[in-house]
Order: sequence, then structure tokens, then C-alpha cells
Amino acid sequence: MKAVDTLEIKVVDTDDDSMKEENTVGDGVVIEQAALQFLSAICDGDARAALNGLQMTVQSQVAKFSQSESVLQSTLKSRKPDGQKATRCVKITVDNVKEGLQRSHIAYDKTGEEHYNTISALHKSMRGSDDSAALYWLARMMEGGEEPLYIARRLIEFASEDVGIADPQALMLAVSTYQACHFIGRPECEKPLAECVVYLSRAPKSIEAVSAYVKAKACIHNHEGPLPGVPLHLRNASTKLMKNLGYGKGYKYNPAHKGPVKQEYFPECLAGTNFFK
Repeated sequence: MKAVDTLEIKVVDTDDDSMKEENTVGDGVVIEQAALQFLSAICDGDARAALNGLQMTVQSQVAKFSQSESVLQSTLKSRKPDGQKATRCVKITVDNVKEGLQRSHIAYDKTGEEHYNTISALHKSMRGSDDSAALYWLARMMEGGEEPLYIARRLIEFASEDVGIADPQALMLAVSTYQACHFIGRPECEKPLAECVVYLSRAPKSIEAVSAYVKAKACIHNHEGPLPGVPLHLRNASTKLMKNLGYGKGYKYNPAHKGPVKQEYFPECLAGTNFFK
């Protein structure tokens, strides 16, 4: 509000019937209450970002009607010699603020749709092995004030889901990147983040393990009736009673055999199931 007062901008209700047109007769520059609230929310307490966004928005809108810097200054600060107020009134709306923020390179809503759109773009760029595009979206988020640890967590998710067993080292790197971001913070953490994004973009991709696990979950959820018990030979006979009941009986200890061991590990009703086909 202090910046608004300094620029001699009047705050009006969004539903004010006298301010329906963006260029009306009145006093200098007015801003809708909704636009001011949007600016405050998107800048998340960053006063400098809010002030820069407000100034860029006002300049952009005034320039549309004046085409000169001198008119901008007179519209915002000066009065006519006879004491009357400036006759040209520029109204700032939410859409105007969004445009102004884009011009000042801070248009990134960390809690709204743009937050999810941008992380989706990063994810899909890495999946498509476009390392340059992935770095671009990473920079968009970082310069927009995104929480580095959020990005690092998503990189861990990507390493598990998209790279998978094609390169197990990717998950280790992603976890290390999260730790690095936690240890050093901004702005240094952008370096390990960038390195991880490039690595994940260039890494081979495999969803084999994830797809198989989805089938395993579906097998459990789609089973009719009580789930089958663990086969006796797979149970651990930790007491004499359990041993007498047949726990562990017939189990073949794989390391004790030189070659492959033929042994069923599924319940009897699921024998021969293969989630990888």
C-alpha cells in the first residue's frame, strides 16, 4: 500500500460501476482491489518484486494511451496548473498485473496453476531427453522464486519413475542433489539442480519396474475374497511350534545351490504370475 500511495494510485472496488472502462475520465491511475491482492499473493511477501511488478504494470498501461514518457510522468504525479486533476484515468486490472509481471520476469505463481504447468514442462522435457528445454524450465522456476527442495523432490520422483532401472545411478544423484540443496541453499543450489536435470535428461529411460508394480497393486485390489496366505515354505519358523506346524518346510536356500533353484514364491492361486509381460 505504501508503494501505491507513493505512485498516487487510487484503489477501487472491482465492481465499481464508475470504473468499468480501462481508460476513463478521472484521477491519474487507479488499481482494482482484486489486482492489488493478486500482486501481493503472487509476490509472496517480496516487496521488491511487488514494487517492480506494480511499476512495470503502470508503465505498460499508461504507455498504451500516451506513447511518451512525459505523459507517463504527468499522469502519475503532476497536476494541471489550475489545480484540476488529470483528466485521463488508467485502470489497472488483474490481467494488467499479470502482463506486467511477465514483462518484469517474475510471473510465476508458486501456489497456483503456473506452478504445476511449469513443473510439468520440466518433467516432460527431461522425459523427452531435451536437456536445453529442461534447463529453461528449471531456470523459470528458480528465477520465479520456487522452493529448491520442491524441485529436488520432483527430480527424485523423475529418477524413480522415468529413468528407473535403466540407470540406477540417477536415483542416487537425485537424492544427493536434494541433500546439496538442503545444505547450501540459494543461490548456490542452482548448480547441483542444473547438473541433475541435465543428467536425468540424457539418461536412458525405463518404466519397466514402475509398470510392473502397478500390475502388482492391481492384482491385490482386484482379488476376490480374502487374500491368500503366505505359503508355508516361505514362512520363517522362529519358534518350535511354528516349525512343528510346517513353517519353512521344503524351503530351498538358494545360496546353497550351484545353479538356479526351481521354487514357487507366489501363493498357489497365483503360481506362474509374471507382472513383466
